Amino acid sequence: MPGPPLDRADFPVTGRWAYFNHAGLTPLPAPAVEAMRRAAEATALGGSMAAVALQEEGERVRAGAADLMGVPVDDVAFVKNTTEGLGFVANGLGLGEGDRVVVPDLEFPSTLYPWMALADLGVVVDRVAPQGPGGALPVEAFADVIASGAPPQVVATSWVQFGRGWRTDLAALADVTHDAGALLCADVIQGLGVIPCQLERWGVDFAMADGHKWLLGPEGLGVLYVRGERLDLLRPLEPGWASVAHREEWDNLDLVWHDTARRLEGGTPNTAGTAALGASIDLLTKAGAQEVWAQVDGLCDRAVAGLGAIGATVLSDRSPAGRSGVVTFTVAGADAGDLVATLKSAGFVCSPRGGGVRLSPHAYNTTDEIDALVGAVAHAGAFVGD
Repeated sequence: MPGPPLDRADFPVTGRWAYFNHAGLTPLPAPAVEAMRRAAEATALGGSMAAVALQEEGERVRAGAADLMGVPVDDVAFVKNTTEGLGFVANGLGLGEGDRVVVPDLEFPSTLYPWMALADLGVVVDRVAPQGPGGALPVEAFADVIASGAPPQVVATSWVQFGRGWRTDLAALADVTHDAGALLCADVIQGLGVIPCQLERWGVDFAMADGHKWLLGPEGLGVLYVRGERLDLLRPLEPGWASVAHREEWDNLDLVWHDTARRLEGGTPNTAGTAALGASIDLLTKAGAQEVWAQVDGLCDRAVAGLGAIGATVLSDRSPAGRSGVVTFTVAGADAGDLVATLKSAGFVCSPRGGGVRLSPHAYNTTDEIDALVGAVAHAGAFVGD
């Protein structure tokens, strides 16, 4: 029987934990750790002499990230994290008095706060209420809110909601958004790296993701996609030497923006983190986007079936359109935080989110681990019942 698409030997965490918290923080794979070590060592041994090679590696990583996102490489900028990318869009568009933004309610704070913070400029934020126990956000719900007031300038959403894992159809939402004359901004951190992605073809205008979840990379480094024809809509908020067309021409102080998304990169990059992210992207690319998603989707289906069989309640919507790599469930009489702690003591890592216990496996996890987790939940549930 073939093993999972991602080689478990590349993930030292498997020696200690059955790890199901990739929607929270990924355990770094060994190749990423080694790539970071090599980059740091190169700087230690050569200082500026290592810079050219590290910059070339950064461009290779940019290309790999662009392929995963399904976008042109020139439309990708490196950012510190998803929050910074969202801030670049929210604050760079020049929104002001009377402008309107539509976002989901119960969003992850960093996807909501950048828009709420524009209230002192007169920007109005209207929210789309999730529907049903799975927290569904169908495109029709967005359309209703969009049509309920003045045409919005921006519709902003997570591709996959962090709490219960609802996945919004970004292509359909882009159509509705553009029909209203608005721009679509998508936080894709909970999908990029696990669900096949074609942001350009789907019509997304802006998208951003951290590396430290499904991309299997380090904290403190992410990617920002800006559709080429939208680039001039954004005022660069952190201009620096790296933002201009004449990078490293130190005597030329003309402010001429780089003609790609690189204009949003103000200063010196995180070369060690970039090398680590590149190694992780290489693992995902080698495994194949469809294969990674098939493994994770199958593990989630198995978890749902097993949890249902022992009487747990699955909160996540597992319909074909709404499913993701997140499964959130409850056990009658059990506090989610207490259950997470009990599972941790048995060697399983998950998190309390979305009103329950959130599982988020990746493509190196196995069916045996899922079955063992269900057994541990059953044991904990029986204990609670006593």
